[in-house]
Amino acid sequence: MDIKKRLYLIQASILLIIVLGSLGYYILFNGHESFMDCLFMTVISLTTVGYGEVIAVTGNPVAQIFTMVLITFGMGIILYGISTLTAILIEGELTQILRKRKMQKAIEKLSHHYILCGGGETGRPLLHELAKSQEPIVLIESDKKHIDLSLEILPELLYIEGDATDDQNLIRAGIKDAAGIIIAIPWDRDNLYITMSARMLNPTIRIVTRMTDPKIEPKFRKAGADSVVSPNFIGALRMASEMIRPAAVDFLDQMLRSGDGNLRIHELKISPHSPLAGKTILESGLKSKFDLLVLGAKDAKGNITFNPPPDQTMDHQTTFIIMGDIRNIKKMRDISNVG
Repeated sequence: MDIKKRLYLIQASILLIIVLGSLGYYILFNGHESFMDCLFMTVISLTTVGYGEVIAVTGNPVAQIFTMVLITFGMGIILYGISTLTAILIEGELTQILRKRKMQKAIEKLSHHYILCGGGETGRPLLHELAKSQEPIVLIESDKKHIDLSLEILPELLYIEGDATDDQNLIRAGIKDAAGIIIAIPWDRDNLYITMSARMLNPTIRIVTRMTDPKIEPKFRKAGADSVVSPNFIGALRMASEMIRPAAVDFLDQMLRSGDGNLRIHELKISPHSPLAGKTILESGLKSKFDLLVLGAKDAKGNITFNPPPDQTMDHQTTFIIMGDIRNIKKMRDISNVG
């Protein structure tokens, strides 16, 4: 039985015993006593406050027996109600404490994960995409409703219930070991503060932040943001693309953003000690073993080569842009990060 039903049952039981007690006294005294006096007698009997009798129970054997039965059953129900309420409070708080402690231990074991600040209208689609890409995530959100909605997307989500502008919450989310942080809070002021705090806590972390006012983009850059995204600007580009090139947009949506699809475009970095280091694209088995397409390669200077040749050597200074099933991408990334 859930908490609400148990509470309703307790309330109904107490109300019923009070009504039955009052009616019992009223009937026993043939209506000579007012119903208010009967109700008062019932309440003081059940609560054992020690007031004197307001109706003549003493000397009336039937009324005395009725009072004893009323007190016995009534006090039993009241004590049961009190114990149930106490158990609900203690169990609820204890369960919550244990759950938070277990979650915190799980977060402490993470490394190279992503922190998402904000589970609102922007944060939840971000969460869905990160989960679809099978990336480890920790959410920081102060609004319980947003947390509940985020848990509907990812039931096993690790989260910190608190304000992301508090450095302690960033630390609890494992920012010192995180690979990146996405700041998706609606207010630029808070996003700017979190950006600065994140950069101070982890100088090497990648920071992507939301921005509403384009005028303050330089401040975000100076605060340490690697990338600043304006939903309004991106939305405008999307609307223009929908108007000018609808077929291309529809193709990309169906290929990369379908609810059931696992096809994604991702980047692949090669560790110097990876078994892939020094091999060519053809020798790596990207296509033959993992059915992955290499769309481009970005060198250390930032130059991008589209559709690189199969004989291009894979080294740690080049980032490859690949496309394929997200599960195969994850396998290849695990191999590339070995060592």
